[in-house]
Amino acid sequence: MIAPLDLQRTATAEADHRDLDDRLLLIALQVGEQDAYERLIARFQTPVYNLAYRLLNDPSDAADVLQEVFIKIFRNVSTFRGDSSLRTWVYRIAVNESYNHRRWMFRHRHRETGLEESFEGSEVREKPIRDSGETPYEFTMNREAQALLEDALAAITPAYRSVLVLREIEELGYEEIASILGISLGTVKSRMVRGREALRQELSRRLEHQHGVRSVLARALTR
Repeated sequence: MIAPLDLQRTATAEADHRDLDDRLLLIALQVGEQDAYERLIARFQTPVYNLAYRLLNDPSDAADVLQEVFIKIFRNVSTFRGDSSLRTWVYRIAVNESYNHRRWMFRHRHRETGLEESFEGSEVREKPIRDSGETPYEFTMNREAQALLEDALAAITPAYRSVLVLREIEELGYEEIASILGISLGTVKSRMVRGREALRQELSRRLEHQHGVRSVLARALTR
């Protein structure tokens, strides 16, 4: 069994290794190495898509944002001064593009299709949910919990949602979140507290509604 301190050291070593890889990747991008852009896409494609998906709650919109993010990176990487890590810079672009996309939709597009319809014909690159050790029952329950969480997350204020996604799902530190969002550390912590409470209330409301629906169905089946 690995002691907690050993786990912490392992996590720190992995983070240091990732940061070193990102610095080397940035150098490769700026000097124009042939395979640098392929490495960039391999490194950030899934994280950026998942981040955009959770901010917009639509796979098609997330795919659009993903393309825009890499276009912005390609156009600006040569002038990037390295005042933040490569990951922070990429995530900052992803958040800003998600916000821009949401504003564009609000002005130009009236969404009439439901979430289920928007998935038809779309390639959804969500993070794998199923663990190889899960039983089918555990897998089903985990998927239900995941769907419930995603829906509740999509219902709360975008400012709170951004902080929650970056902290609770992407597992970024408070200072990095502040840098990505362009807000103070105090604002990050304040939004985290309020966001967690908003998410808790939304989950409670949905669970109560779900319980009510199941109770009605149960009574109908016993008649």
